[in-house]
Amino acid sequence: MTTQETIITEFDFSDPTHQKALAYLMNGYIADDMGGGVLLTSEQQATVIEWLKNHSQTVAYLALTNDKPSGLIIGYQNLSTFTAKPMINIHDVFVDNRFRGLGIGRMLMEKLTEYAKLQGCSRITLEVRHDNITAQNLYKSLGFEDTEPPMYFWRMHL
Repeated sequence: MTTQETIITEFDFSDPTHQKALAYLMNGYIADDMGGGVLLTSEQQATVIEWLKNHSQTVAYLALTNDKPSGLIIGYQNLSTFTAKPMINIHDVFVDNRFRGLGIGRMLMEKLTEYAKLQGCSRITLEVRHDNITAQNLYKSLGFEDTEPPMYFWRMHL
């Protein structure tokens, strides 16, 4: 049996190795049953990387397991007008299916939570599909819960 060593590191969007890992993991996320989308072209990958690199409030971590990209978490720091403190909204959490069950999602969430506490954030928010029970169980185990009253996540395609 091979020992799995995972490290969580802040994304360096200027590092070509991190850029390649981001493109690989994002397309893995999109191709996953929970993603259900169309893979990003090379041009779209470059756009995502450039946007994340230049967005001053991006908070993103990369998981590397035995030096292979195994997961990511991407969020954005914002201001909670209700608490007058910063908050973070998690936009993406993904663990490559080859590395699931190793606790990588938990490690990514804990790293982002640690960062949020250091920033004095009042809360972390996220959205999760109603049929993604595995993710819901992880989030519940970390202290996340549905809002009271429950909220909807709505969107309008432009």
